[in-house]
Amino acid sequence: MKIRKKPSEALNETPAAVIVTLAVLRWTLLLFYLVVALFPLVWLGISAFKTNFEIETSPFALPAVWQFGNFVSAVSISGLPRFFLNSIGVALLATACNLMVTSMGSFVIAREKFALRKPLFTIITAGVLVPIVSFMVPYYTLIMRLGLYDTLLALIITYAAINIPVSTFLISSFMTTIPRELEDSAEIDGCSFVQRYWKIIMPLSRSGLVTAGTFSFIYCWNEFIYALLLTSSRSSRTVQLAIRFFTSQFRTDYAGMFAAIVLTMIPTVAVYIFFHDKIISGLTAGAVKG
Repeated sequence: MKIRKKPSEALNETPAAVIVTLAVLRWTLLLFYLVVALFPLVWLGISAFKTNFEIETSPFALPAVWQFGNFVSAVSISGLPRFFLNSIGVALLATACNLMVTSMGSFVIAREKFALRKPLFTIITAGVLVPIVSFMVPYYTLIMRLGLYDTLLALIITYAAINIPVSTFLISSFMTTIPRELEDSAEIDGCSFVQRYWKIIMPLSRSGLVTAGTFSFIYCWNEFIYALLLTSSRSSRTVQLAIRFFTSQFRTDYAGMFAAIVLTMIPTVAVYIFFHDKIISGLTAGAVKG
């Protein structure tokens, strides 16, 4: 009778050359993905310190002289400070509105039992599967009829609504992991429906809220299509639209454009680095039960 070996015993008998080969292949594949992911960012960062002539003639070479003045020119030519303030205001207010609405909805969906709970959750989160560009005509029509065209309020409302499916999915998934005994004890002590939401569930859902808020902020900051669609004046436009000022009919200022792009990337990268621990814990919440 042939005895089947355990996987651990079979692994111990694997030749060392095979183990080394597999390790080399694994690390080679990981390094390849790392290079593919980082190369555009590194190239962009180096190109921001070149002249237009160097970018066009030797795009992959280091600059002969590092042009730090490109960043000063980018700020002065395009008026980035005003666009930065617009983008920060829109992103923060849209994220706050989004979290306020989705946290209340997620609380009801995750913690209350009623007949249409699952269908309602499915309908809301199904919005993730719908392409964002398909809402352009409805949003434009609503904004025009509300008289909000070419205002920052139009962008705040639109961005807050667009991120509802993702935020609802993340926050409700986190809220379902909170032990129900905490709510039962609070209810016995006399906590009302609103108090259970505000004093029990909200503080314990901080990681989920940070995760959803970070994704919402990054989307609001990087969004371009709706900012172009719903605004027309310089006073109402966001930072992503400032990059268009470096392109004209006959000439493109690549050096200034790349410098502006690097500056616009700083806030989102900083937000992710600052909240990355909360983001990871929020995304993994609900992955393991029990």
